[in-house]
Amino acid sequence: MLLILTGSSCSGKTTLARALDDRVPGVVIHDHDEIGVPEDADTEWRNRTTEQWIRQALEYQDRGLDVVLTGQSPLGEVLASPSAPQLDGIAVCLVHVADEERRRRLDRRDDGRWPPAVLDSFVGWGAWHRGHAEDPRYRPDVIIDGSWAEMAWDRWSTWTKEDRRWDTYLLDTTGRSIAESVDDLEHWVMGQRAAHRSGQLALSKGWVDVEP
Repeated sequence: MLLILTGSSCSGKTTLARALDDRVPGVVIHDHDEIGVPEDADTEWRNRTTEQWIRQALEYQDRGLDVVLTGQSPLGEVLASPSAPQLDGIAVCLVHVADEERRRRLDRRDDGRWPPAVLDSFVGWGAWHRGHAEDPRYRPDVIIDGSWAEMAWDRWSTWTKEDRRWDTYLLDTTGRSIAESVDDLEHWVMGQRAAHRSGQLALSKGWVDVEP
């Protein structure tokens, strides 16, 4: 299955994934941007790259391995990717952090390089992620406008937040140690894999054919 760790910058995705690496067997961990990010990266680029990673996950699937992928693609983008229905299972975790803590982390990580307007955009993107995770009808234009023509947004465009397939786990790292957050992430990963094996995973293969 494909397990996505998503969220805006400096929420802790990469740190948590690295710490998880030697704790869960049978899982390979990748970062969305490790294949390179062009200077003109935009929504269409993110869509295309997410599809590229899904195809890579399908190759791992054939070898009996699960994939944890960190990045900024939310649930709606993953489900709309052309090859998503071929995956045996999909699960998404939103790694979130409070606005002021995100600003502090960005300043510390990038040595104060970002002007206030750019910091605001990171914070706004984080807030949008939170709204999207809760309700598929929350500002879908944010990811649909300017997107790749191959994206199949109609797969979930009629869903509501009551649909059990619209399921994003929220992991808030605000004021928590890395160890505490990694423990939560490990518990989530193991729980999703167990749900998949038992046939209880909401986004098991065939989800696209279920009537909302």
